[in-house]
Amino acid sequence: MSTTETAIASAEAHSAHNYHPLPVVVASADGAWMTDVEGRRYLDMLAGYSALNFGHGNRRLLDAARAQLERVTLTSRAFHHDRFADFCTRLAELCGMEMVLPMNTGAEAVETAVKTARKWGYRVKGVPDGMAKIIVAADNFHGRTTTIISFSTDQEARADYGPYTPGFEIVPYGDPTALREAITDNTVAVLLEPIQGEAGVLVPPPGYLSTVRELTRERNVLFIADEIQTGLGRTGKTFACEHEGVVPDMYVLGKALGGGVVPVSAVVSSSAVLGVHRPGEHGSTFGGNPLACAVGLEVIAMLRTGEFQQRAAELGDHLHRELGVLLDGGAVEAVRGRGLWAGVDIAPAHGTGREISEKLMDRGVLVKDTHGSTIRIAPPLVIAKEDLDWGLEQLREVLRG
Repeated sequence: MSTTETAIASAEAHSAHNYHPLPVVVASADGAWMTDVEGRRYLDMLAGYSALNFGHGNRRLLDAARAQLERVTLTSRAFHHDRFADFCTRLAELCGMEMVLPMNTGAEAVETAVKTARKWGYRVKGVPDGMAKIIVAADNFHGRTTTIISFSTDQEARADYGPYTPGFEIVPYGDPTALREAITDNTVAVLLEPIQGEAGVLVPPPGYLSTVRELTRERNVLFIADEIQTGLGRTGKTFACEHEGVVPDMYVLGKALGGGVVPVSAVVSSSAVLGVHRPGEHGSTFGGNPLACAVGLEVIAMLRTGEFQQRAAELGDHLHRELGVLLDGGAVEAVRGRGLWAGVDIAPAHGTGREISEKLMDRGVLVKDTHGSTIRIAPPLVIAKEDLDWGLEQLREVLRG
């Protein structure tokens, strides 16, 4: 067997089958390029589902991590450390908020947001104990914990994991009328992705987020924006909500906040909301650790210049123009997205999303499929225009088939 086949066979034998990765075994990476164990190079057009917005092996992030590795990496939250205050302060400033609650993974941050909204509902809004409701959207993806899959409509994610956590109501994404009708006096929050990633990069109708903001403000309900994939430059703005001039009550962040170096996530909100927490009521041993804060601080510093947001906007316009041309050939049924992020629906006659992804892999381009017929394109924001064009040319060649 080849080195690749041996590595995959070993993984299949000794790891639970919770993912279905493409048959490539990456050994190293730099910028927008990855190299496998056979020495073959691939253009990364997925960027770790936006965790690698700043590219593989970003020098600034690696230098920040190395410097902190030599000092202290973990204290637990039993003690203060000298990077924590700066991280929370700078992240709050970036978000235009007041307080930060750091965690590790995106799912942890979503769980934290759910707990925060419920506690706020009981302590501030006055919802009767045990009656808090959170409204979510159909086809959402917020993670895979037991509580989160309880409000998922993806049966593959839900099957055989019940009983499910109550307290959630699901409405169609992009439908403000359904949302308005679902809100009651016991509603404490509306939790949405500004663009639904796993569902195929679904962009809501114009004005939808603004309407959500108006409705939640009218009814004294928290608007929670899950910007784990959409945030931190991906769509051409720091946050996807900015495209409609919307500021939610709470941001849920992750992925790119750790720069692809360490897992970092956070809930960011006002003191009136996050101030409901008291010592001992919620926590995480690794949440806000010194290494995470050091890397996160460098990510924030990079975003404050605006250069990555501008690059995503400019290259994103180019990406969507090029993808739009594919609609004329019949091989592509729809293209959606914003900034350097796109969902491309492949016409069934040309193959499934998985088959197209595998053909692109054979040509040295890595993307990933979702929901059968869709491929997702989300390269690192540092990708060179000529590399992006080369990757798009490979897609055109595959579709000519």
